[in-house]
Amino acid sequence: MDLDSLRKDCARKQKKGLPFIMTSVLIWTGILCVHLTGLPIVTKNLLTFCCAAPLVPIAYLISKVIGVDFQGKDNPLTKLGLIFTVNQIVYLLIAMLVYNAVPDKMLMVFSMIFGAHLMPYSWLYLSKSYFAFSIAVPILSLILGLMFRPFVLAAAMIGVEILFCILLCLENRSLEHDDAKES
Repeated sequence: MDLDSLRKDCARKQKKGLPFIMTSVLIWTGILCVHLTGLPIVTKNLLTFCCAAPLVPIAYLISKVIGVDFQGKDNPLTKLGLIFTVNQIVYLLIAMLVYNAVPDKMLMVFSMIFGAHLMPYSWLYLSKSYFAFSIAVPILSLILGLMFRPFVLAAAMIGVEILFCILLCLENRSLEHDDAKES
């Protein structure tokens, strides 16, 4: 298979990473709940990291429900997708620095990192949605994070992630339609 065929195969079998984006809706809902409490900001920030921790196990469960080949061992580009995900962990060190230095802005930085890490998936999954959200989320996070309290950003992220899920479903449907034409 050539590179474009491998990318298309990865996009089809992984449903363009939909289980992870669906999981992010749940994670951002948990983060919103945390930031609506009266806990101190440093505790809220710590719990924010805790909310994000079960990303992979929940995405795995969702992948089983929606019929995604989670590991995709027959396509070498699946490992590249994993590297893209692990790369985000390195950037979370920045959020950990902000956690201590400017605790009120930690969620903003966390959200910006989340959004920016989507960029390579636009290439991997041949996705305009990933590209658009990789730019829009950091900008939106910056604006909301500077102007409002963190719970407003968390609430907005739930809406953003739901919209992202819808657009990925449409992209997946289009991919299935293209596959049907080729058959």
